[in-house]
Amino acid sequence: MIEFKEVSKEYNSGQPVVSNFNLQIKDNEFFVLIGPSGSGKTTTLKMINRLIPLSSGWITINGKPISDFNLQELRWNIGYVLQQIALFPNMTVEENILVVPEMKKWPKEKMRDRVTELLDSVGLEPDQYRDREISALSGGEQQRIGVLRALAADPDIILMDEPFSALDPISRNQLRKDVSELQKKWQKTVVFVTHDMQEAIELGDRICLMNHGEIIQVGTPQEILEEPKNEFVRSFLQTGLPGYKETVKVEQAIQTGYLQNLSEANQMAPVLSVTDSIEKAVRLLATNEVVRIKDSSEQFVGEITQQLLLAFLADEANKKVEVSEK
Repeated sequence: MIEFKEVSKEYNSGQPVVSNFNLQIKDNEFFVLIGPSGSGKTTTLKMINRLIPLSSGWITINGKPISDFNLQELRWNIGYVLQQIALFPNMTVEENILVVPEMKKWPKEKMRDRVTELLDSVGLEPDQYRDREISALSGGEQQRIGVLRALAADPDIILMDEPFSALDPISRNQLRKDVSELQKKWQKTVVFVTHDMQEAIELGDRICLMNHGEIIQVGTPQEILEEPKNEFVRSFLQTGLPGYKETVKVEQAIQTGYLQNLSEANQMAPVLSVTDSIEKAVRLLATNEVVRIKDSSEQFVGEITQQLLLAFLADEANKKVEVSEK
């Protein structure tokens, strides 16, 4: 597990680019850092492998501060994929992939087998690609080799800094699929920086939305889509996902009268907040006859039954029909 504890970074005194950063990234998690330009996401990423030093706080990996690791050993256990395709042009595909295994003095047969395994994993025929010059590869193929190089020495952690942003849409979509499949296959902890919300939603197990060096919201894609924390998150979603529509909340059902009084007979019923999504209410009421509702001050305000929810959904559907017919 990677943990940030009260981490801050300042390049100029009194001007933090990351401030009071507290976060846990789970083992084998695909974790996405996203935010507008200047939000501190790349700085946060680069502090993990000590490319950028912390100004204050701690970052630990499996409970051990990164400052206590030998720097070379730390980086050998952290693969790194750059936005720029940073392959060595005077080396073959195989030689590029084997940079870290060579440093770690792996046996030659083991290294050759590893190249074969990695090239096969992204659909590149080993016998055709291992001896190719980098200049003979397309941009998408070069970035695939960059990803394989990061994986070559079997590190526990992979850092990826906007690795697809320079690629054409077809190459970008294919590489997203490749990276997602590789992460699942080899169970790596991936920390992935992007400014593309669609990419974050597709890839992330969890997403951390940042702004001005601070965490605004952390959650699964579904949690962020259904329950944006504030207006900044809503605006970021609407900008990054053109088809996005804000989730309907339980509060809207209450405001339109779809609420009944509390009953002592339902004290053990599941509880929802007025800020929860209607989708969450649907999931709960699929297996329960009634849910109890709390307001923002944690006071119970009433109940919603299966029948009331169906009536509300029907009313919303009728409104959409009326709008479309105008």
